[in-house]
Order: sequence, then structure tokens, then C-alpha cells
Amino acid sequence: MTDISLLRQPLQFKFHMKNIVAFFCLFLLFACQKEQPYYLTQGEIFKTTAHIKYKHNQDLGKEIYARLDSFDLSLNPFNQKSIIYKVNNNEEVEVDDWFIAVFNKAKEISEMTDGVYDITCAPLINLWGFGFSKMDEVTPSIIDSLKQFVGYQKVRLEGRKVIKEDPRLQLNASSIAKGYACDVIAELFDSYEITDYMIEIGGEVRVKGKNPRDKDWSIEILQPIDDSSGTIKEQQQIIYLRNVAIATSGNYRNYYIKDGKKYAHTINPKSGYPAEENILSASVIYPDCMTADAFATAFMVLGIEKACSIAEQIDGLEYLFVYSDEEGKTKEKQSSNFQLYLNQ
Repeated sequence: MTDISLLRQPLQFKFHMKNIVAFFCLFLLFACQKEQPYYLTQGEIFKTTAHIKYKHNQDLGKEIYARLDSFDLSLNPFNQKSIIYKVNNNEEVEVDDWFIAVFNKAKEISEMTDGVYDITCAPLINLWGFGFSKMDEVTPSIIDSLKQFVGYQKVRLEGRKVIKEDPRLQLNASSIAKGYACDVIAELFDSYEITDYMIEIGGEVRVKGKNPRDKDWSIEILQPIDDSSGTIKEQQQIIYLRNVAIATSGNYRNYYIKDGKKYAHTINPKSGYPAEENILSASVIYPDCMTADAFATAFMVLGIEKACSIAEQIDGLEYLFVYSDEEGKTKEKQSSNFQLYLNQ
């Protein structure tokens, strides 16, 4: 009589060996994944700084900056070779996908904010000394004349052509392009299946996964203290993020004083004057950085009440507004879920 248990023994041994080999392979794979380093790519882009950290098995610095250089040729209004520069100077040019994405998103947010966000206010930005050119004086009559060709309804896309109602109309996408640049690099990283990264360009940030300490990415929000030198960095909040973006807008860095009055870079396209609302800084959390960037600027122009009213209607948007109350005291206003980002 054959001993069935003896016949089974070799099969059992092979089965266990396969398990051991499979386990060993998985262990090696896991070990290799854990050993992937975090690379840091940093430099200057769009007249600002970039700090990009990511976990990968190779340095992608050259590819990152090649992508940003291409992006610069699309949306940097200061670059005479860029598409947006040529559009502003009425040259024959077909816009690219990046330009179209920014143009359409800007129009969407203009409609949601009743036109207080408007990338066609470039002539007004220039007038006040914050754009790519500057006029010598500001008068109500000059403002009124410029407002005749400012307005997001006065420009449209037909295919890849920009159609203006007035050739003097100009675009400035600085309030949205840095955020979108973060998204563009995030798309590059996603194509490499990179699961952990932090992209910061000009203060706008998009993150995914964990930091090198295997924790959520910690981002500092600064107090809105007037400091044109950019050297004062007092902390307002530390927040902890994963798989989202954050953008902050404020009038405490880019401004000047003339005849004892402060003029800040956020322009209200309806009035033609720098915004003088009570929000000192607006920080916006959203899944993509382009949207967060644009809304952060829009909220600065709207003021605390209107900003809160609009923000509460947008799914997935969280905010922290630092504002000045009627007595001049500095206060905070947070969305209901913002507290979730304050604890690690």
C-alpha cells in the first residue's frame, strides 16, 4: 500500500520554497522602494524661486526645468518669446494647451466672482507699477480710459486663436500661472508614478504622499506683516497636507508707499484701484494649485464677507483668511474643515 503522505511531501516542500522565494522577492522590492532617495531641485523661474522635492530612483532636475522652460514660453508675460507676450502685442500666434487651460480656468473664476478676478486687468496692473510696464502718473481719467478695454468678456478663444474686442487689451496670468506650473510638474511626476513629492513655486505648493520623515508635508503660513524686503517671516500657522495644493495671496510683500499711502499689487479690475478690503492674507487649499492660486487672489479683492460666501459654495475648497476687523484687530476666519490640516 502506497503511503500517500510520502507522495505529498515533495509537493509540500516545493510549495513552501515558492513561498520563500516570493517572500524574498517582495522583501527585496520593498527594500528597494524604501531606499529610494528624495531629490531636491531648486532655482528660479518666472522671476521667483522654485523648490521641488520628490522621491525617485533618479534625478529628474533637467527634465523638470525643461518642462518649466517650455511653460515659461507659454505664459510668462515678461518673456518676449512667450505666447502670452505675442498675444498682448497682437502678433499672429496659435496658443498651446497650457495657455488654453489657464484662459478657461481664469474665465470660470471671473464668472464665479462677478468679474473681480480678471486676467485682462494687465493695463491697470502696469499703471500701478506692478506689471511689465509702468506709466508715470495715475489719475481718475487715465483709469477710466484703461477700463474701456479691461474685462474678461472682451476676449475669447476661437480654436487656438485669441480674439480681442480691442487690440489694446492685454493679459497677465501671474495670479494663476505659478499655481498651474505646480500642477504641470505634478503631472510630470505622476507620469513617472512618483508617489511622494512637494512642489513649491513662488509660494504656491502642491504635495502628494509623505515627506522624507514618512509624515504629511508641513507647510508654513506666514503672518501678513508689511515687509517689502521679504525678510520678516513670523509664523501664522503650520498646516499638514497630503494630496492637495495650497496657495496664499497677500498684500504685505509686493507693495510701495507713496505720499504716505500704501499701494498693493492686488488690483480691483472694477474700480481700477488697488484693493483696499479687510483681508490681509488668503490661504486656499484645493485639489489643484491653479484653482487655489486664482481664488486666493480673488478673495483678496472680495473682502471677508463676500469671500466667505463664495468659498462656502465650492466643494473641496478650504480656506484660512487673516483679516482686520472694524477695530483694526487682526483675526482669523477658517472654513469648517480647515482644522483637519492643523494637526499631524
